[in-house]
Amino acid sequence: MRNNKKQIKIDKPIVMVGLMGAGKTSIGRALARHLGIPFVDSDKEIEKAAGCSVVDIFSMYGEKEFRRVEEKVIERLLDTPPFIKVISTGEGAFITDAVREMVLKRTLTIWLKADLELLVKRTNFRHTRPQLLNTDSRQILAQLIKERYDIYALADMMVETKDENIHKTLSKVLCAIENQNKQKEENHEK
Repeated sequence: MRNNKKQIKIDKPIVMVGLMGAGKTSIGRALARHLGIPFVDSDKEIEKAAGCSVVDIFSMYGEKEFRRVEEKVIERLLDTPPFIKVISTGEGAFITDAVREMVLKRTLTIWLKADLELLVKRTNFRHTRPQLLNTDSRQILAQLIKERYDIYALADMMVETKDENIHKTLSKVLCAIENQNKQKEENHEK
């Protein structure tokens, strides 16, 4: 893996997108560590800015206000040095038109795609997911897959995540970035 560190050229921020439980934070953090660049979780930044949890923001102000704040925080993250970093976004960020346009223009977007069973397994024990509180998480996640996977498919690349160790998924992400860089070089030479 050490050689990959030198070979992978990153010239803009990387934004991780996908549903809750897909691995955006854990894979994003591992990717940043591997590349030697900072990692930022946009939900944590929103909580810092608001002074309360994402769950509290949803319950007190609603999803529309949360999305407004989320857009501003992601824009600030892109406008603030260091400019080359990995940003993990909340599952709904890329669905918001303004956020999607902004990150598609200014970043390398990676969709971590997971199947329903894996998402259910990874989210069932957490109480930090506002959309899954006091509800049938399998049904909600199935609906979100139906509504959002076509939009996530607009990302620059897709990496399918499985129930595997983090190093295997990280390796797939690194290969996807390398392939994208090779394609860019080939297109530039034409």
